[in-house]
Amino acid sequence: MAGAGHLSAPDILLEADISADYPQRPGVLEGIRFTLRRGEAAGLMGASGSGKSTLALALLRLLELRGGRTRGSIRFAGRELLEASARELRRLRGSEMSLVWQSPMSALNPALRIETQLREVWRAHAAERWSAARPRMAELLERMGLPPAPELLRRYPRQLSVGQAQRVAIAMAVMHRPKLLIADEPTSALDPASRAGILDLFARLNREYGIALLYISHDLASVAQLCGTAGVIEAGRLTAWGPTARVLAHWGEQRRPPAVA
Repeated sequence: MAGAGHLSAPDILLEADISADYPQRPGVLEGIRFTLRRGEAAGLMGASGSGKSTLALALLRLLELRGGRTRGSIRFAGRELLEASARELRRLRGSEMSLVWQSPMSALNPALRIETQLREVWRAHAAERWSAARPRMAELLERMGLPPAPELLRRYPRQLSVGQAQRVAIAMAVMHRPKLLIADEPTSALDPASRAGILDLFARLNREYGIALLYISHDLASVAQLCGTAGVIEAGRLTAWGPTARVLAHWGEQRRPPAVA
């Protein structure tokens, strides 16, 4: 199933029609087809092993780094990503498309201070010197709900709570104001209070920055709270895509799914 829309429509940011394979697992995704509008927040649900994380990697053209292969079409802001060069993809990732991983402690380098990691992400996509950008980064960290910048920037990841580490990872992901943010189970490692704070943060980024969000989660309540559109992947196929209330009502009637992850 897919959202309606045409490539020429100015509000369409992403249009995907893809399949994906691993060397020993052909057809791990088959005919996944949907559209995402600019500034839209969409949730993606499905059972463990259904292909949700594979889809996230495929959309960012990272699946090849894990030995996989993506087939079909991924049109992002009018560009065909399956035809993009490695250089163009490096430019797009982080500047126009970003990913927030499930485990923030895995996403951060334990050997580097937070400022060093922020600086390297900044330099990857900006010509402006870090010293000039640093005050704005301090403001960004404050908007992420983090401690005052001088104190935070000196710390190592091990000196942060898991919730703080996830907020730093999100700050890195949105530093260059991407058009699309993909969040892969970003609250699964958090306690309830931290989870609520991160959901509020995603909602503000979507609302205030206009960043389109593809939110992958097993938590149906968070999808209902955050996303106007939702989809369901089952065995590598997209079996539902549409208004969140309608998709969740269908799932409630068919499965009552406590066991999606």
